[in-house]
Amino acid sequence: MRYAKGHKEATRDRIVDAAAMRFRRDGIGAVGVASLMGEIGLTQGGFYNHFESKDDLAREVIVESLAGTRQLLEDAIASGRSDGLSAAINYYLRAEHRDQPGYGCAAAALAVDIARGSPAMKSAFTGELRKTIALLAELLPSSIKPKRRRETAAAIFASMLGTLVIARAVDDEALSDELLAAGRRAALSIAQQQVA
Repeated sequence: MRYAKGHKEATRDRIVDAAAMRFRRDGIGAVGVASLMGEIGLTQGGFYNHFESKDDLAREVIVESLAGTRQLLEDAIASGRSDGLSAAINYYLRAEHRDQPGYGCAAAALAVDIARGSPAMKSAFTGELRKTIALLAELLPSSIKPKRRRETAAAIFASMLGTLVIARAVDDEALSDELLAAGRRAALSIAQQQVA
């Protein structure tokens, strides 16, 4: 059977999109290739026309998901509703992000899985994390030396990430909201300490 031009790429994109949501929601280890493919109406054997292994798929999901998060942060920064850093922090540490892990930041949802994962997964994560840190570093005053801006941006993102993970883990919504608010203040104060 002959498929239309672009069919293979479209199928690959469907697999990546479904995996991205399921991996973030359920964890990489909890998602089997057969159930993933069945969910989108394809056979397990068809998976191997697109990916060498589940690790290969996970690597691609990591790259695309973190790039997607970075794009959303860039959109929040460009919105002009507040200064860029505040906009990025407020966007990341909002209740809607907390409540939708299947569609949220892959770093917050998958960092533990990635830490236990293959070298290829870790390498993909590292490359994308560096880009996210660089984005945040650009929002810091140029009067701060480049190395210090990068270190500060790393601390800010680590604070944001940790806040989101803990806010998702508690079963008390009021406490979770408090954690998000405290995390927003803490992330901003990291930047303010560098300027003072």
